[in-house]
Parts: sequence; structure tokens; C-alpha cells
Amino acid sequence: MPHLTYSIDDGLATLVLTNPPQNRIDPRMAAELAEALEAIGHSDARAVLVRAEGPDFSFGGDIVDWPDADARELRTLFERYMQVFNQLERLPLPVVAAVHGLCFGGGLELALRADVIFAGETARFGHPEQTLGIVTLLGGIYRVAERAGRARAAEWALTSGQVPARVMADAGVVNRVVADDTLLAEATAFARKAAKGPTRAHAAHKALLRAWAVGGVSAADEAMFDIAMPLFETDDVNKGLASAVKAFKAKQPRPAVDFQGR
Repeated sequence: MPHLTYSIDDGLATLVLTNPPQNRIDPRMAAELAEALEAIGHSDARAVLVRAEGPDFSFGGDIVDWPDADARELRTLFERYMQVFNQLERLPLPVVAAVHGLCFGGGLELALRADVIFAGETARFGHPEQTLGIVTLLGGIYRVAERAGRARAAEWALTSGQVPARVMADAGVVNRVVADDTLLAEATAFARKAAKGPTRAHAAHKALLRAWAVGGVSAADEAMFDIAMPLFETDDVNKGLASAVKAFKAKQPRPAVDFQGR
């Protein structure tokens, strides 16, 4: 059975972790994620939803074979995971994660690649790495710091405690906490709405946030117009601007625009 599956329907690509009960991340899952991302990149998808089967989102990496591998083998493995996870993060599409149950280690690092995280009210998050004597190998601690600040990131990495979804939301790591039984419906509805939006503009916002993450406001300002100005040549902007101006001149409410992602 596959450890990850994907489907594309009406502009929404859905990635599903299908290795319950713990949805451990292993070379097979990474390979299947890479295959899925390749397919999404060549499809008409305009947003991505990441979810999981079973009682928990993911316990993180499958560590069973790690003690028998040397440091060189492990580095090769982890670099492959990092490359694939970052490929998801850098998709020029909105990425939404729907997290339920326990979300630990590499599972949390996968969820952190999403632009927007929905969490069920009983979801728990954590970095168990310090209980193994290692670090958050796929960039978890500094991705949490980017969202929640250094103090929270350090505390959670040092303690390996289970952090409730509400606490993660208050800290800015999780965007929305919803009832467990409506999690999938609400996350899917949000992702479908994003898929109907101005896809090129969504990609531009992601690029600007990456520039800011690397170099702060000055770096984002420097990149702004190289990223933003090509949007004015897109069909979506031509349609959106014309519609807004027409409504303004007619003193009418601005109608919704049927963006096509072009």
C-alpha cells in the first residue's frame, strides 16, 4: 500500500498521508511525495490540501533503521527529506494543512511547510527530537521561531512537550482551531476558495514572504517590483482591474471576479 496518495479535483490537489496509525515519514513516503509534487507541478492545480488518514497526523520520522546507518547515510536521507519538504513549501500555490491528533517531529515539520494550518481542537504538536539527543532535522525549530518567536521555539524544542492546538494558535503557528469533526470540511473549503483566487498573486505573496524571511523588510522591498509588476500583464489582473474600475464609475458594488489563475 502507498504511504502517500494524491488527487486533483477542480483545481485542488489533495495530498494524503496513508501510513496509519502513525504516518511515519520514511524513504517511500518521501519518494511518493516527490512524485505527487511533480504531478501537481504539471497539472492545473491552483491550491494544495495536506491531510492524513488514521487517528494522528504524523509521529514524524521512521527511526527504526537509523541506529544501523552511519552519519553519511543519514545525512543523505535527511537531505532528501529536506529537499522534498522544501519543494512543497516553495510551490507557487497556496498550501493548506489539516492537522488532527498528534503531530510530532517530521510530521510537524511537514505541516510547517503549509501556508495555512488548520488544527482540530484536540490536536497536539511537539518536537520529540531532544528525547533522542538530536535536533529538529528538517528545520522545525527555526520555522516555529519564524511564526512564534525565538522564545517559544526554544522552549518547545527543549522540553519536547505536547503543545495543544489552542496554544499553537495563540502563538501564531496554527492559523485556525476548529472542531475535530469539522476540521476536514473547513480546511477543504478554505483550500477550494484559495484555488479559485488569483493564483499568480498568491505565488507572488509567497515569494515576498520568502524574501522577507531571508533578509527582512529591506530585502522584501528590494524584491517587490520584480515580483509584483509582472502581475499587471496577467489575464486575472486585467479582468480584476477593469471590473473594479467599471463598478466604481457606475457607483455600484464591485462584483466577484472569476479568476482563472492566468
